[in-house]
Amino acid sequence: MKAKTANEKIIFGLKVKQLRQQLGLSFAELSKATGMSLSYLNEIEKGKKFPKEDKVVNLAKALGTTVKDLTSDELGRNLAPVTQLLQSNFLNELPLELFGIELSKVAEIIAQAPMRVGAFISTLLELSRSYALREENFYFAALRSYLELNDNYFPELEAAVENFAHHHKLPSLRPLPPRMLAQLLEEEYGYDIVPHGLDDHPELAHLRSVYLPGKQQLLLNGALTPVQRSFQFGKELAFNYLKLKERANTSSLQRSRVFEEVLNHSKATYFSVALHIPRDPFVNALREFFGRPTWDANAFQAIMQRFNATPEMFYHRLTNVIPTFFGIKQLFFLRFLHERENDTFAIDKELHLQRRHHPHENGLFEHYCRRWISISLLRDLPEAQEEATLIDIQKSHYFDTEDEYLCLTLARTNYPSPNENVSVTLGLLLNEDVRREINWADDPSIPFREVNTTCERCPIEDCKVRAAEPVIVNRRNKYRDMKAALKKLESE
Repeated sequence: MKAKTANEKIIFGLKVKQLRQQLGLSFAELSKATGMSLSYLNEIEKGKKFPKEDKVVNLAKALGTTVKDLTSDELGRNLAPVTQLLQSNFLNELPLELFGIELSKVAEIIAQAPMRVGAFISTLLELSRSYALREENFYFAALRSYLELNDNYFPELEAAVENFAHHHKLPSLRPLPPRMLAQLLEEEYGYDIVPHGLDDHPELAHLRSVYLPGKQQLLLNGALTPVQRSFQFGKELAFNYLKLKERANTSSLQRSRVFEEVLNHSKATYFSVALHIPRDPFVNALREFFGRPTWDANAFQAIMQRFNATPEMFYHRLTNVIPTFFGIKQLFFLRFLHERENDTFAIDKELHLQRRHHPHENGLFEHYCRRWISISLLRDLPEAQEEATLIDIQKSHYFDTEDEYLCLTLARTNYPSPNENVSVTLGLLLNEDVRREINWADDPSIPFREVNTTCERCPIEDCKVRAAEPVIVNRRNKYRDMKAALKKLESE
């Protein structure tokens, strides 16, 4: 008999427990009827063991069923959601060990209250269908949780970057010339780099690169800037040096097959960012910047220019080092895309450390608050100017809460993507940690603004930049008035 998978063991164990309880048999009675020890039966029901064929026959006989029914992968109508979850790729692909969770523990929870867990799983699956969530939605959510669990800082990747640089005798000064990294890919890993490899494929114009593993070719978008090429080279070096086998062959993930692909893409990105922006000199530069008496947008941009980093690389590195080296743990990162043609805004990257902060993605097709600097700065970008960049700051107080954030935003044309702008925002919850580390945190020249999450949920009156009516607020108020009227009727 071939070895059983973890899911097969779990389903078999649940079926044994279900049948035993239906017959009112104790462990001792089932042990006597099958000749199996109490501890072995317990391991079976927890999904840790799958008995040999002769023992399966004994179990089926004692439980009043057939071997075929006992070993099938069906759990019955009441536990159908559990079967659906176990047979999906969701649990198979998520590396639960990253979160310190053993699959056997998940099985144990299911086994303890299968009906209730089944109902809960059914609810989750129904929600995912209602909002058209695919497996990759769960994968990206799990990745964000993993990054947040580790404060988005990974010593093992930092050490790998240092070892790589030392082994290849890379210069300590940055930026690294793109040609140097290209040469490593060609000589060390046998790459064939095609600088304008995507130019004849307009349908791939939004991609920065495509890797063809069969030919070991790296096809580049010819419109890339030198620093964008260098970043792509850094990611390819990471895939090879870290031996990350599961990977997407496009520069950005389109549709992810397995969680490991999403995780490896994140590791490669981290590696390339750390390679281009070395930790120690970057931390020193930030410490000097935070020590200034007032906010200075030019000084902020000068750090990015010193390391010749793209805005995404720069902000990625900020989220790596600020929590660990400055003790500022409560922060968020958002990246907005603005399609100029239809004037729509979408969040495509998001990170929250320590808690779920107010500015976050809303998948209900609502209009994000136009008071956010992330959006207002995008609107200020000149339409015709290529590679335009704006940097600004705002103190954002979230309506009807005590939360106030120091928001540092950079907006630029999303070169080389046509008709698209992008903004990246780092939000620091204004607390004693921020005020201790950042001298200019309370600089009176920093503009202050009351903000909310979406227009539909915002009760702020006389908002001159509102993009939609407060329909959610109005609906809530209508329900509140109805309750008050009913209460009044009951008291009369």
